[in-house]
Amino acid sequence: MIGHLKGILSAKHPPGLVIDVQGVGYEVEAPMSTFYELPAVGAPLTLLTHLVVREDAHVLYGFATEAERRLFRSLVKVSGVGAKMALAILSGISVEGFVLCVQQQDHASLVKVPGIGKKTAERLLVEMRDRITDGFGVTSFNAAAFGAKEHDPRGEAFSALVSLGYKPGEVSQMLKAVPDSETRTEEIIRRVLQNLARK
Repeated sequence: MIGHLKGILSAKHPPGLVIDVQGVGYEVEAPMSTFYELPAVGAPLTLLTHLVVREDAHVLYGFATEAERRLFRSLVKVSGVGAKMALAILSGISVEGFVLCVQQQDHASLVKVPGIGKKTAERLLVEMRDRITDGFGVTSFNAAAFGAKEHDPRGEAFSALVSLGYKPGEVSQMLKAVPDSETRTEEIIRRVLQNLARK
């Protein structure tokens, strides 16, 4: 198993990128959440990885955070969810947003992710509920692992904005523009809407 790659980013064309590790170019597929964090081509880069072995290929998937990789590994264990769909889920919704969807059994937000239909969303909510309990439980798949909190203002703002009709992936990007110093849900939402009004 290849746990991580550390080298130079030599190419990036979503969802694929190439990392040059001492002269060897590793082709890696990554979710958009990781692409948003990538440096410029030619810059040093370290990515956590997960290797999927198929009959016709060995595919490396790369992640900017341990939370993303852990969620990816749990998603591919769900019946009917392969690596490509897991990548699409991570591209369409943040880890924290997904955890909130499972906690709140929010089908509506999940079906907004490209490629996720109602039946798949229901299966995800049922099967992932065992790993993510209301209080983030005692499993290894818990709040600390994802950097999420039960009463997290950003998580609450995420849910509120999704309920207003914004796509989960868009909301994740909107929240990145709000300084971490903002700690009240209402203020975070206000800042996001102000930023949208300026565009």
